[in-house]
Amino acid sequence: MTRAMRRFKQQLSAEEVERILRNGKYCVMAVSGDDGYPYAVPVNYVYDGTAIFIHSAAQGHKIDALRRNPKCSLCMVDKDDVIPEEFTSYFRSVIVFGKAHFVETTDEKIAALRLLGDKYSPGIDPEAEIARFIKTVSILRIDIESVSGKEAIELTK
Repeated sequence: MTRAMRRFKQQLSAEEVERILRNGKYCVMAVSGDDGYPYAVPVNYVYDGTAIFIHSAAQGHKIDALRRNPKCSLCMVDKDDVIPEEFTSYFRSVIVFGKAHFVETTDEKIAALRLLGDKYSPGIDPEAEIARFIKTVSILRIDIESVSGKEAIELTK
């Protein structure tokens, strides 16, 4: 999914997009949900430089939707400051389009969970927690097909 950005002067550099992908606290994942409705849900994630990994329960709306259709989008918001007197917000965000794949091997699941542990619990050994949930957790790998970033025009100056 590639579409030219209408306000191209607000497009973020590849380096800034990479920074946001690596440092974002969470993203909102959108999938094709039940009865043709979009379904968007906030999730924790980690970016390894090539793909995005998400942990999930093995069942639920998101999982059912991705089994039907692996296409998804993710939105990471880096900045969103409302400026009341200007009737606007100063924003910076990244949008990813990709396909979700269910990680099947235990070794790949452990590797993804270690990355998530390093991001969200730095300096804490995640091995006991990984062992506790490895048999019940689902790991999704989002292979990125396109990515773009944009910021408020006021931030480009």
